[in-house]
Amino acid sequence: MKPFRKRVAIAIDGGGIRGAMVTKALEALEVAQGKKLGDIFQLAAGTSTGSIIAAGIALSLRAAEMTDMYRRRASDIFARTWRSRFWFLANYRYSNKALKRELDAQSHRQKMGDLWTDARKFDLVIVARDLHEARTRFIKPYKPEYAAMPITTAVLASAAAPTYFPVIQGRFVDGGVGSFANPCFIAAYEACFCLGWKAEETTLISLGTGKPKPGTNGMPLHAADNFVPLKWIAPLIDSFMSDAGDQQARIVDQFFTGLDFRRFQIVTEPITLDDIAQVDRLIEYGEQFGQMILNDQTDPDLVKPVYRAP
Repeated sequence: MKPFRKRVAIAIDGGGIRGAMVTKALEALEVAQGKKLGDIFQLAAGTSTGSIIAAGIALSLRAAEMTDMYRRRASDIFARTWRSRFWFLANYRYSNKALKRELDAQSHRQKMGDLWTDARKFDLVIVARDLHEARTRFIKPYKPEYAAMPITTAVLASAAAPTYFPVIQGRFVDGGVGSFANPCFIAAYEACFCLGWKAEETTLISLGTGKPKPGTNGMPLHAADNFVPLKWIAPLIDSFMSDAGDQQARIVDQFFTGLDFRRFQIVTEPITLDDIAQVDRLIEYGEQFGQMILNDQTDPDLVKPVYRAP
């Protein structure tokens, strides 16, 4: 693995239970670096499940502790009840009480501002969508309007995937509702323009939460010919999310010249964000993902040639 530069940041995509794959991969990085993630990175940005991991890094949790959290709490967080079975008749599928209890325990109910002190200034950027103001919010520890917000509240807001978890404070939902399910552009912007880091002195690690193997998305050729309106929902959401995520990575790669940008993504079988039966399989993928990171096997989609008009 190429050495990191003076400043090191990390950005983690959304993906629900697939976050277990990322934390397992980060275990390998901790071993290779010989120190905790909170000592490797000075900036962590995350959306949805990525916000949980980013907050864990800011709170100096070890990667193995976070992997254990996904294993232990998955069945509580995604508890199968009447809501999950008849979700189309309810406001959401899963209560966020189990997740809130775990976040409170791990954060010791600290506020966002507690991460930005004279003793240690750690920049945590949590991405959430504000439905009331129809804009994406970037919750940061040094901004006065967010300093008193509990870390738990910020993470719950970012993780409030529509139809899956309840809206927070009547306005905040998953930060992936929009263009920032992949928050690598926000991390690059934060590092270079808000913190004033020099691109030539900065490494940005961007971690995806898996993309399906070609041909495994369950849509054979011409399947869309006979789609009724409801059948368009899943492929349209998938298109918006995947295209936006790829766009963020390409923007960073093309326009933040001088930045040591490393985007890592792994191809997996399709795994939904609440498929807790796949946790062990995700851990296996995480071991493979960790080796990809250590071997600097970055996403090949970022290095495709650019075809210019004659």
